[in-house]
Amino acid sequence: MPAKPYSSGHIGAVASNFTQMRLSGAVKEQLVALLCEELDRLVPTMESETLAQDPERKTLDDPNRTRLNYNRTRELMIDRISSIDSVGSAAVQAGIEHVETHLAKILKHAEAAAEKDRVATIKPRHLEIAVSGMGLNSDDEEEDIDTIEESETLIVGQGGGVLTRSSLLSLARTHAKMPVTDDAIEELIDTYYMVVEKLESDIRTHAQLGGNPVQFIESINRMKTLMSLGWMRSMLIKAATNARDRGYKRIDIEQIVHLDPY
Repeated sequence: MPAKPYSSGHIGAVASNFTQMRLSGAVKEQLVALLCEELDRLVPTMESETLAQDPERKTLDDPNRTRLNYNRTRELMIDRISSIDSVGSAAVQAGIEHVETHLAKILKHAEAAAEKDRVATIKPRHLEIAVSGMGLNSDDEEEDIDTIEESETLIVGQGGGVLTRSSLLSLARTHAKMPVTDDAIEELIDTYYMVVEKLESDIRTHAQLGGNPVQFIESINRMKTLMSLGWMRSMLIKAATNARDRGYKRIDIEQIVHLDPY
């Protein structure tokens, strides 16, 4: 017996995480159909890629990422609750996402310590430095973590646009609704620098005596968009659309290089 599709009410509740606007009943029904169509495209691809990695596997997997074990994470979370009886699927998924992000943050700081030693292996002393720097072994955890976040490696355009790698990945999850490869991130960074430098040149040119004030104002407005990361959000959304149109599950460099950054 085939599975029932999502209910329109459930889709409406999930959609409320992404928009403040109300959805009509007809729109909710159409969204149900669209999401089921997306599963039509996604699942067969995941199945073939799962079997390509392990022909004997009997369970569908995410072939592009190794995740923390679901059941083990659920059991660990159950051990730590005190006032409720069980842990739901959504909570487990949120817990996995949070702990994996925490792991990535620890490793990033440990990598930085290893790089300072000019070695290619993270050793216990590097992990100790990371843990200490993040405040995980002190009572001042919140204050120290805030300090570390501010010192995170920044991607800074000379015109003032500021972006971190982690915030770029967050933008991809929020606006593109799909992961981004490392190569695509690097290409976005390079393109961001290029656009900022071009706008800086335009602003200097139009600001000179006798320059066209309309062009000057347009350049300033475009720079504001860059600084507020509106440009990056737009690029990610366009790249995601391009990837989906081609049946891809993530944004790769191919989708970035074919976009018009201007």
